[in-house]
Amino acid sequence: MHTFSKRTWALAGALVAGLLALVLALPATASRTAGPTIVIWADASRTPPVTELANAWAKSTGATITVVNKGTDPGVIRSGLSTVAAADAPDVIVGAHDWTGELAANGLIEPLYPSAAVKADFPKYTLDAFSYGTAVKKLYGMPTTVENIGLLVNTKLVPKLPKTFAQVEATALAYKKKNHLAFGICVQQGTGGDAYHMYPFFSGLGGYVFGTNKAGNLDPSDIGVANPTFLKNAPLIDKWNKEGLINSKADYSTCSNAFTKGQAPFWVTGPWADQSIEQAGVKFRVMQVPPIAQAAVPFLGVQGVMVTKFASAHNVDAAAKDLVVNYFSTPAAQQQFAAAGGRPPASTKAKSTDPILAQFSAASKGGVPMPNIPQMASVWTDLGQAWVRSTKGAGAMPARRSFIGASKAIADKIG
Repeated sequence: MHTFSKRTWALAGALVAGLLALVLALPATASRTAGPTIVIWADASRTPPVTELANAWAKSTGATITVVNKGTDPGVIRSGLSTVAAADAPDVIVGAHDWTGELAANGLIEPLYPSAAVKADFPKYTLDAFSYGTAVKKLYGMPTTVENIGLLVNTKLVPKLPKTFAQVEATALAYKKKNHLAFGICVQQGTGGDAYHMYPFFSGLGGYVFGTNKAGNLDPSDIGVANPTFLKNAPLIDKWNKEGLINSKADYSTCSNAFTKGQAPFWVTGPWADQSIEQAGVKFRVMQVPPIAQAAVPFLGVQGVMVTKFASAHNVDAAAKDLVVNYFSTPAAQQQFAAAGGRPPASTKAKSTDPILAQFSAASKGGVPMPNIPQMASVWTDLGQAWVRSTKGAGAMPARRSFIGASKAIADKIG
């Protein structure tokens, strides 16, 4: 029988302690090598669903997910991607479709290749919204939700939904006179202008931003801000200004106040306004603005998920694309994105259970995805200001001259 000295026991204890420390350290190392670590950037509203969904996917793949909440301004994601150090960069980002052209042109996001079965679950325009290429278009993002504005109708004031724009105009002007308002239809502009909210009126008069070339790609040399059809119909804007149907002095708060107090029967806005309206006890329906000279369709915004160039540098490219293309596209994931964001899902198999969102979806019919090419950045200000100049009431510039000026300014910026 062996006897051990206190020194021997001490040495043995130290050895055991050292081995134990080594063993305890192994799981952390093993977890890093057992599967990829994927870093996702999302804004505050989308961080919760992204975290839950990505971690559910990770359980079956052995991956580790890190979701970075980039705050309430999604633009931080877009701008930060071009300046972030590779070691801190995301592999996946959540963002808007109109980032696509800029990010793809700068090589910051990678093309995706979903199967035909996956693509079949999405309306073509949602996939086109995330597609970019000067010659051959490639898909750079998987759509998750769709956003658009509609014409909100106070059903107490207007029990029967209007079928024509003339009906909207007559009803709006009657309430303008009754309540001594500066406008008939609530549509936000303000001094800064708002080309997005004015788009149904723009498209309804025959306006468009960019045409397309023979390959079907957006053509920045074809600017439709002052095309012949629109200019032919532009005198209607002068009429609306003279009668006060639309007034650029109205902003979001002005419109919200008038609509929720039952002073104005119509408000052109999006699903972000429905909570305040419901809290005010106002019953309403959502519809598309009736045709003017032609269909008055809205701009469409599509939210989605993109894989960055850093996924390849981090050796997680295949895993990141599987998450984005095959998991985030499922009906269950799409419904979770929609519920969290208060927007209709992009997938046709993911039905919105919210009746108001379903009405906004119907109001999107024929809508135009906001152009996703970099040149669109040169459009917003001048197009918005063209509306401000021509709908500011007394002293307004004739619409024809205002929009011709805007078209020239945009062309000069694009070069």
